[in-house]
Amino acid sequence: MTTRTCPCGRPESYDACCGRYHAGAAAPSAEALMRSRYSAFVKGDAGYLLRTWHPRTRPVRLDLGMKWTGLEVLGTTDGSAFHITGTVTYRASYRGGSLHERSRFERVDGAWVYVDGDFLE
Repeated sequence: MTTRTCPCGRPESYDACCGRYHAGAAAPSAEALMRSRYSAFVKGDAGYLLRTWHPRTRPVRLDLGMKWTGLEVLGTTDGSAFHITGTVTYRASYRGGSLHERSRFERVDGAWVYVDGDFLE
């Protein structure tokens, strides 16, 4: 059992936080999915990333060579159990820089998936 805090920045252990989504539980919100996808990038879990990417925008393969070092969620719009779409604005740090994005999420067959995002300054 992993006892370290989750890579997504929440104080829970990886197993109690994003690990459960990687193991098959459904993320209950767009923010939870975004955090679990960040953790999947950290852990190199390409299968999870591809499964949680909208079929319309999903790439054929991923480059997971980046070393991610931190996540800060800056804001959310909709994306709860009562919505079919939502956005999450975040800053993800990596060795040598950071990525600032507003990501769009939708429900497909009841499950949250990442659609796409806009890079912000």
